[in-house]
Amino acid sequence: MPTPISDTTPIIGESPAFVAMLEDVSRVAALSKPVLIIGERGTGKELVATRLHYLSPRWDEPLVKLNCSALTESLLESELFGHEAGSFTGATRRHIGRFERADGGTLLLDELATIPMRMQENILRVIEYGEFERVGGSETVQVDVRILGATNADLPRLARQGKFRADLLDRLAFDVVNVPPLRHRREDILVLAEHFAINVIRELEREYFPGFTTECTEQLLADRWPGNVRGLKNAVERSVYRSSDPEAPIDRIVFDPFATSFRSAGDTALPPEGEGERAEAPPPAAAPVAELPTDLKGEVATLEQRLIDQAMQASRYRQPQAAELLGLTYNQFRGMLRKYDLVERYGRARGG
Repeated sequence: MPTPISDTTPIIGESPAFVAMLEDVSRVAALSKPVLIIGERGTGKELVATRLHYLSPRWDEPLVKLNCSALTESLLESELFGHEAGSFTGATRRHIGRFERADGGTLLLDELATIPMRMQENILRVIEYGEFERVGGSETVQVDVRILGATNADLPRLARQGKFRADLLDRLAFDVVNVPPLRHRREDILVLAEHFAINVIRELEREYFPGFTTECTEQLLADRWPGNVRGLKNAVERSVYRSSDPEAPIDRIVFDPFATSFRSAGDTALPPEGEGERAEAPPPAAAPVAELPTDLKGEVATLEQRLIDQAMQASRYRQPQAAELLGLTYNQFRGMLRKYDLVERYGRARGG
């Protein structure tokens, strides 16, 4: 039955792992202590940080965000602490940095692990004493800022390697919020997929979302989603946009926009410019010949299982793409997994 279009929700999930994470956010939001938000790329760490800020007593004060990986060290220093006019070439007037702009509120430092060591020392001083100096200035600036750090890096390991200050890690990690990857919150996949589909339906100015076919639903649930929620969003929106009949359920999930009829989903390399048409594939290696007498059915079964495993690795354990690599439909591929009792094995791989 078609799903009516409703208002969007900024953060969505009902799986036990996701609900437990939100409960952690609610508890730590009441304090003004620094918090680390850890999670893989695409899991929604910035959304979690935003929720934490608006659940805190600082909700009506500024929430300032900075992606630390997008700037050089000198620009990062200026963005964080500001600079005085004339402090360097091109500095024609005073620039107010993110710490000052976030005074009274919250500062999110995204991609925290990329901050250079010298800058880490300056940030530690702000956390400990609430003060700093602008670049090129001598005036001490006092601020009251709650710092949130977001990263997908293993900060304790980086600290042991001397690549991240251990004392800064101690101060930032009053508590740690771990955002679960999508493969650990599979109950949320269809909820999120429908939400993203409805959003793009609205953008396309269609009247309603006709839903997904059963096969598409199985594909969504079977994928490992290495790109997490961001990857799911892109795949669903791409699939809805490419659907030709706005009244028919979505019958194909476009996982890889680079995949074409002449390039497999697992092949990411392009031929050198001008060599695509004249390049010839190397001759196939000769298949090993079994000694006779032999068990034909056993040899065939071994070969089929080896090819299934090869296709799963080439497709990064995405079953729909593995089926395509083997020239099978998705249902045929699932039948092969059941035939050789491989459903549980690759189910564990998909589920992490």
